Parts: sequence; C-alpha cells; structure tokens
Amino acid sequence: MNPMRLRRPLAALVLGGTAAFLGAVLPAHAFSNPPIQVAQGIEYMCGGAARGEADFMEMVAPRWAATIELGVSDGKGAQFAGFPAKASVQIRQKYTGQAVMDVETQAPYMLARLNPGAYDVNVTLGGLTLTQSLIVIAGSPARASFLWPSNFDMASVTPPMPQTQALAQTSAAR
Repeated sequence: MNPMRLRRPLAALVLGGTAAFLGAVLPAHAFSNPPIQVAQGIEYMCGGAARGEADFMEMVAPRWAATIELGVSDGKGAQFAGFPAKASVQIRQKYTGQAVMDVETQAPYMLARLNPGAYDVNVTLGGLTLTQSLIVIAGSPARASFLWPSNFDMASVTPPMPQTQALAQTSAAR
C-alpha cells in the first residue's frame, strides 16, 4: 500500500478537525474579560451579563477568595438571566462592623480578593437589603448568593430604556 495515499486524507482530517475545534472555541471567547478594579484596596471583578461572560466568571471564580452572585427569581424556581439594575454591595467585618468594601454593580457576578475572615455582605437593590454571612478561608473560595423574589418591583430600579429602543421593541412585539 502506498503511504502517500494515506497521508493526504489523514492531513485533511487533522486540519479539518483543527478548524472545527477553533471554530467552536474562538466564538466562545469573543468577549473581552471584565476589568479588574480596586475599591478600598481590594481587587474585584464584576461581570456575567452575557452567557459567555457568565461562563468565564464561573470558570475563574475558584481562583478568587469570594464570589457574590446576584439574581432575581422568575417565580418558578429559576432566575432571570443577567442582572438588570445597579445594586450596592457592602462588605463588613462580621465582629467589628468595620466596612471593608463598598461598591455598586450591575452584573450578576462579583469576584473579590478578600482576606481570610468572617464578613457580613449587604446587597441593596431598590431599598430592599439582603444580608448573608461569608466566611473566607485561605485557599478555599467562599460564595454568597443573593436572590430577590419574583414579586420584587424591578421596574422601579431598572434604568429606563432610550426612547428609540422602547419604540423598536414595541413595534417588534406587534
């Protein structure tokens, strides 16, 4: 059997497989990573509004000391995608009450490089504050999830859409 006859189909298979792999991987990373920011000396990153960005935030979360997840219930046991309004996130040391971090986010994920310790995390959205304890242990990522009820008045805290967008959505719905 001629070895050259096998090489061409094999090369085509390898190149075709590589192209298919790159085609599947590259669009998933077409977004830019959310920027790392600093507040009160603590690094943090907020993001996850788009599906690819949410996957990225979930992937890197174990490398951060704390993950704070924000969501609004759909009333059926699931959450609405993304997070539609600005929420105020305040992190305090649990036993002294000293403020460690105070930021605003409009993203469903917030990752923070907190020092090991016990914290109270308060997240305020539209006058409703939810509080959870968060214990950060060195080398073990901590997580707190905040889920507002489905009957929460999101219209009062969601920024208004520009008039042209609202008109386009209204006419598209007809």
